[in-house]
Amino acid sequence: MRTKPEHIGSFPGPHDVTRTVFANGLTVLVRENHAAPVAVLEGYLPVGALHDPVDKIGLSHYVAQMLTRGSANYNFDTFNEAIESIGANLNVASETHTLAVGVNSLSEDFPRMVEILADMLRRPMFPIEHMERVRQQKLVSIQERDQDTQRTANLRFYETTYPNHPYGRSIAGYKETVSAITHADLVDFYHEHYTPKGAILVLVGDVQTAAVLDLLEQHLGDWQGPAPHQSVPPAHTRPQVNRVTVPMPGKVQSDIVIGCPAPPRPHPDYFAVRVANTILGVFGMMGRLGERVREEQGLAYYCYSSHDAERDAGVWLAEAGVNPTDVPQAVDSILAEFDRLGSESVSEEELADSQAYMTGVLPLALETNAGVAARLLDMEWYGLGLDYLQRYKGLIERISVVDVQRVAQTYLRADNYTLVVAGPPTTES
Repeated sequence: MRTKPEHIGSFPGPHDVTRTVFANGLTVLVRENHAAPVAVLEGYLPVGALHDPVDKIGLSHYVAQMLTRGSANYNFDTFNEAIESIGANLNVASETHTLAVGVNSLSEDFPRMVEILADMLRRPMFPIEHMERVRQQKLVSIQERDQDTQRTANLRFYETTYPNHPYGRSIAGYKETVSAITHADLVDFYHEHYTPKGAILVLVGDVQTAAVLDLLEQHLGDWQGPAPHQSVPPAHTRPQVNRVTVPMPGKVQSDIVIGCPAPPRPHPDYFAVRVANTILGVFGMMGRLGERVREEQGLAYYCYSSHDAERDAGVWLAEAGVNPTDVPQAVDSILAEFDRLGSESVSEEELADSQAYMTGVLPLALETNAGVAARLLDMEWYGLGLDYLQRYKGLIERISVVDVQRVAQTYLRADNYTLVVAGPPTTES
């Protein structure tokens, strides 16, 4: 039965999302939308960079890249031909906690795409003839990353904030660790960590719920795998100030990343920090940071803030690209805005504007099947409940001026931050 028209225009929720858990531990969410003859699948497998051995960092990323190089029923050429011939897309990406998969196709071609996806996930071959080619591509990408001031500053920030911790390591790996990975490492990692248990697939679009559940049961229902392991070591560190300079000769811009430990996704302060961060460096022309550091003082090419919240830890950070001669003044200005958010109450108008922005962009994010699928996937992964989107507006609007000041005082501390500057050595600037 097709979803009623009034539900198509409303936020997805318990009224029009079907949630099913297969016997093998795979969770499936389906939301029908017959407005166009297309279907989208987004999913997570509970395997990622946190499972990398310390001497083989980048292994999960390597395995993910090799998935599309050949499976039991498709070699590299036939895999790509099958997808391209119907104008579909299949994407795979390794993240810290997860392997992300995505499929986009016409609804009439969706059964074929599910069959290809299942073969890739269940029966990858890791062809040796492609292994070195992928390794070289990875090494070139790592070399490009290490020559990019913004990406280098970002990586060193996480390495310094989370020393000897999965959250502080590069997902793609490093030259030394990627060079050490063997074919046996790829195969062993797959068998030890790839599993339907704890995996999530979300389907949105022109599908019939019963039929698509039968389709997934046919191709994935008898897949078995080990129990997932998602625990990470504690990321707590004693309060301290870390200042790191990464000299990169020949560069003409310096990139700054400065931030503090902040609450993880499940923490009660999560929404207060999100609202405070919108005021600090998101709303309008990148919030207060964009207005002060970039527009008024002319110290940055860009300047904004973000709250990166994982399951077990988080950071609240600001990033800026500046002329090397302006680094000290830009850093002082960013820290001053950190301090102002905690020492002075924001106005009711400024708070209301940011809350209206945060609630106003949600409908825009849900205009496409892909946007709906992404939201449903995160809702299931973090255990937010199918009614989360209905509750979201209230969760944002309940944050008060006092809450904003409190979380700024709690987390944006002058005695507990990491500063990384990557750019030309001082003698070059």
